[in-house]
Amino acid sequence: MEITRRKFIRTGAATLAGLAAAGSSLLASGAQGGEAAKAGGAPAQPAANAPRRFRSKAVDATIAQVKSKLSDRKLAQMFEQCFPNTLNTTVTHRLLNGNPDTFVITGDIHAMWLRDSSAQVWPYLPLVNRDEALKAMVNGLIRRQAACVCIDPYANAFNDGPAGGEWQKDLTDMKPELHERKWEIDSLCYTVRLAYGYWKATGDTSAFDAQWTKATHLIYQTFVEQQRKKDKGPYKFQRRTERQLDTLSNDGWGNPVNPVGLIVSSFRPSDDATTLGFLVPSNLFAALSLRQLAELHTAVTGDKEFAAKCTALAGEVEAAIKRYAVVERPGYGRVYAYEVDGFGNHLCMDDANVPSLLSLPYLGCCAPADPIYQNTRRLIWSKDNPYFFAGAAGEGIGGPHIGYDYIWPMSIIMRALTSINENEIRRCVRMLRDTDGGTGFMHESFHKDNPANFTRKWFAWANTLFGELIVTLVNGGKAHLLA
Repeated sequence: MEITRRKFIRTGAATLAGLAAAGSSLLASGAQGGEAAKAGGAPAQPAANAPRRFRSKAVDATIAQVKSKLSDRKLAQMFEQCFPNTLNTTVTHRLLNGNPDTFVITGDIHAMWLRDSSAQVWPYLPLVNRDEALKAMVNGLIRRQAACVCIDPYANAFNDGPAGGEWQKDLTDMKPELHERKWEIDSLCYTVRLAYGYWKATGDTSAFDAQWTKATHLIYQTFVEQQRKKDKGPYKFQRRTERQLDTLSNDGWGNPVNPVGLIVSSFRPSDDATTLGFLVPSNLFAALSLRQLAELHTAVTGDKEFAAKCTALAGEVEAAIKRYAVVERPGYGRVYAYEVDGFGNHLCMDDANVPSLLSLPYLGCCAPADPIYQNTRRLIWSKDNPYFFAGAAGEGIGGPHIGYDYIWPMSIIMRALTSINENEIRRCVRMLRDTDGGTGFMHESFHKDNPANFTRKWFAWANTLFGELIVTLVNGGKAHLLA
């Protein structure tokens, strides 16, 4: 997901060797795609016949049911590989002090991102009531994420224990339990989203213990600190690097912001530094997460005072978004900016990583038909978005994380998941089918003119998200779009 991750892959390949035997059921010819150099020699997907790390009878049944509706053989094979990829290759599940404990790596890096791990298991939530083992696995991830937030609410990625790592020399408050300490609003939002979604699906409150309660209070506290009303807050970050977006300016504080009620996110969900500190999709996500926290604490812990604080902060953020983050764009009307600083400056673009402006309805931050969202959607899926790329292989959104001309399949998947137009959805599915680089898997990105030129051979979030799209279409009565 970022150049620093690719560097980690190079140095950590030996650690992952046991998981990284190359191959898949669609790779009998040995075709792997031509981007090994760009991906830093990253480990490929584990072999199709490698032992599964976690197996779910409900997921297996869903694969069989969905495959029976798919007439396109290649698409069916891709779904069969991609949908269970998180379970097959990234999950470590066990008991800790008698409770479930789950650690989920991102794929080709042996570390757990709060964002990625939440998103990787999200498509399985509709199935947890059919499979107690799957339910326990998600329960364990909620507990593990709460423990991580209690270690450091400003960290984005964690080790499985105090293992240290190459980013321990970053100029920030590093701990050996942290893989990386980039402050990203969405890391905490995804932690809330998973807990809330699990509770809504199951009614189970067993994971919402004292540690989880402490973590939710830290989430609220961190959001308030990063409004920067009184001072700049406790977080700063610098890295010795040649890459501009891997460090923060102004001695590690980032560019100045005007404290107008929005929350600073020092880094984007791509793990790239923000240009203007108020990242709009992440602030919209934070407002939603705060309302979910309020509902959880009202119903589960009975702490109505804390719930009221969360609701008030959500309202403050939403009001500030309306005032400072909605701008007039010639040819499009009123749109959401991607970043603002509260001084009147704004950045109009979108990045493929979620939360993105494109993904707002998927996350539940707005309705698909919302006029401002629709205007924004037209803008970001056009050449007026500097990170929109179109070529012989397809079209989509990328970002500075990989750079010019690389399209992220995640953006194409998200376009389909947020579309109300069947022809648009059909085009997206066909594009995803035809840009796998001959591997049968999704990747981080592919070159707009050559899908065999891709980054990240093993990126579980993109694989599982692709599976979610196929399940959503089949279960939503739109299997005809997959023919």
